Amino acid sequence: MGMFGTMQGMDSAMLLEVKDLTVGFGRHAAVKGISFQINAGETLGLVGESGSGKSATSLAVLRLLPESARVSGTIRFDGEELLVLPEEAMRRRRGREIAMIFQEPMTALNPVMPVGAQIAEAVAAHHPEVGRRAVRARVLEAMEEVGLPEVELRAKDYPHQFSGGQRQRILIAMAIVNRPRLLIADEPTTALDVTVQAQILELLKALRREYGLAMLFISHDLAVVSKVADRVAVMQHGVIVEQAEAGRLFREPQHAYTRRLLASAPTMKTDRTMPLASGPLASG
Repeated sequence: MGMFGTMQGMDSAMLLEVKDLTVGFGRHAAVKGISFQINAGETLGLVGESGSGKSATSLAVLRLLPESARVSGTIRFDGEELLVLPEEAMRRRRGREIAMIFQEPMTALNPVMPVGAQIAEAVAAHHPEVGRRAVRARVLEAMEEVGLPEVELRAKDYPHQFSGGQRQRILIAMAIVNRPRLLIADEPTTALDVTVQAQILELLKALRREYGLAMLFISHDLAVVSKVADRVAVMQHGVIVEQAEAGRLFREPQHAYTRRLLASAPTMKTDRTMPLASGPLASG
């Protein structure tokens, strides 16, 4: 297995526990006392419209909120309280045990650095003891794992030489190169067209199966979440209004807001030229 071996035998263990999390900016509370948990190897979909508090939640877990934000409650990762960890210790976990992929690859990637070097930096930051040749092997392996073609050649290319879908794959390679236990994906397919979107979701599912990755998958689109999540938490105005096993939430939504989201969600297979559902269904 070596140092990059996957974490096995942890399947039912609670990996992330968020309790009574509140995030405030000035007078405004973006997140109002929410609680949820993610078990090892499980994917929780966090769904809501923009401004519902989803991104503030993910940034709170990673402790990447601005200094001015007020954060209270508990965030435990593998039993350890993240909100009181010294910054140095938090940095060691961020990118190594908890990794993140963002919505817009172009802003997350450095435009003037070859992508191979950027992935290599992610390895070296957390494993300074690993020699250059081993790092390079790890980089090419990660690029292969996310389905990039001709990795030896493409590792030398710059972000602008890749398509949007490939750039998202590069970000995923950077995220998984250190074999994290939790992957936070914030709207990772929003900027992509439907076909590419489906490919990226398939990739995330495959990686999750292979490495026993747990995932917090954030999106405004229920159709997308239905493709990857085991459980779904629906967020509105900073509050989780409903939380259930994915199949059940889609079959029997309990909350009016969830029903509204479902009615307006174009499924991945819908004919996009048709108008969105309206009429008796949408008013639910």
